[in-house]
Amino acid sequence: MNFSLYIAKRYLRSASKNNAINIINGIASLGIIVGAMALFVVLSVFSGLKDFSLSFSNDSDPDLKISATLGKSFYVSAKQNEKLLKINGIAASSKVLEDRVLFMFDGKEIVTYLKGIDASYGKVNDVKKTIFQGDWLEPNTTQVVVGYGISQKLSLGLFEFNHPFEVFVPRPGKGAIENPEQAFNKTDVAPVGIYAISEDLDSKYVYVDLGLAQNLLEYKSNQISAIELKLKPNSDEEIIKKELQTIFNNKVTVKNRAQLNDSLYKMLNTENIAVYLIFTLVIIIALFNLIGALIMMILDKKENLKTLFNLGAEVKSLRKIFLLQGTLLSIFGGIVGLLLGIIVVLLQQQFQFIMITPTLAYPVVFNIQNVLIVFATIVLLGFIASFIASSRVTKKLLG
Repeated sequence: MNFSLYIAKRYLRSASKNNAINIINGIASLGIIVGAMALFVVLSVFSGLKDFSLSFSNDSDPDLKISATLGKSFYVSAKQNEKLLKINGIAASSKVLEDRVLFMFDGKEIVTYLKGIDASYGKVNDVKKTIFQGDWLEPNTTQVVVGYGISQKLSLGLFEFNHPFEVFVPRPGKGAIENPEQAFNKTDVAPVGIYAISEDLDSKYVYVDLGLAQNLLEYKSNQISAIELKLKPNSDEEIIKKELQTIFNNKVTVKNRAQLNDSLYKMLNTENIAVYLIFTLVIIIALFNLIGALIMMILDKKENLKTLFNLGAEVKSLRKIFLLQGTLLSIFGGIVGLLLGIIVVLLQQQFQFIMITPTLAYPVVFNIQNVLIVFATIVLLGFIASFIASSRVTKKLLG
C-alpha cells in the first residue's frame, strides 16, 4: 500500500491528543459538508426556477421556427410545403402570419400583434391548455382569442355584442391619403377565448384565422411570415435545419426555441454562473478552515514527521500525507453534503415544504449535472487548499 496514503488514512480516522485540533478538524469537516449541501441545493433551486421561467415560452414557442431572412414575409409553394412535410423528424407544421395592428373596443385602443394561424396550429403548440376562459377559435371564422392582459386593458369580455371589437390594419401603398377611412382595412371580430401564459405574452397576441389575417394585410394565400414546426422525439435538429435551408434556397432563417428566446436564455445562464461563483466563493472561505486544520495537524505531528524523515522518508512523501488527508476529507465531506442536499431537494419535490405563493411551491430540479458540478468543485478546491497547507512541510520544519 502507498506509504503516504496509509499514513493519511490513519491520521484521518484517529483523533488527536490535542482537543483544540479535534475541534478545528470538526469545524473544517462541517464547513465542507454545509458548503457542498448549500451549493447543491442552490443550483437545484435555480434549475427549477430556470425550467419554471422557460415553461412559459414552451407553451407559445415551437421547436423550430422558419422566418424570412429579408423582409417580413415569404412565399411557400405547394412543392416546398410537400417537401417540408416529408422531412424525417418533423411531427407537425403550421403556417402563421403576424404583424402589429390597432385594436379598438368601446373607445379604448391598443396596438399589439395580430397572429393568423392555420388549422394545424394546435398540433404544433398545445394552445388549449393556455385557455383561461372560453374556447379556442374555429378555422375560417372571424373568431379571435385574446391574451388576459389585452382583455384587462380593453375591459373586453367574451361574446361582446353591445360594442364591436374592431381591427384596423394600415393599407399598403404610396401617395397622399385623401380619405382616412381608405387608409385602413377594418373588420369586426368576435372574442371567444382568453389565454393566460405570462404577463408579457398575455399582452402580446390576438390570435385569428390565417385567411382573415391575410385578407386584412392584403397578403396572397401562400404568403406568410413564418412556419412553426413540432419535432419528433430524438430527432436531429441540425440535420432538419440543413434540409429546410435546402428547400427554401437559403433564403430563410431557422431558429430553435432557445434561439427564439436568446435574451432570456442568456440572462438565466448568466444568473446561474453568478450564483455558482458566489457560492463557490463561500466554499473557498470555508476551506480556509481546512488549511488551518491541516497546518495544526502538521505542527501536532511534527515529532512523528521528524522520525519518519530520519528513517529515510522524503519530504515530498511527507507533504503528500497531508495533501491526501485534506483531499480525502474533501471527498468524504462532499459526499455527505451532497447526500444531505439530495435529501432536501427530493423532500421539497415530494412534500413542497417551502411555498412561493399559497398554490405554488418553490421549484427545484434534481439532475446529475449539478451533482457532478458540486462534487468536482469541492474536490478541486479541497485539493488546492490541501496543497497550500502541505507545502508547510519543509526540511527546515523537520530539521
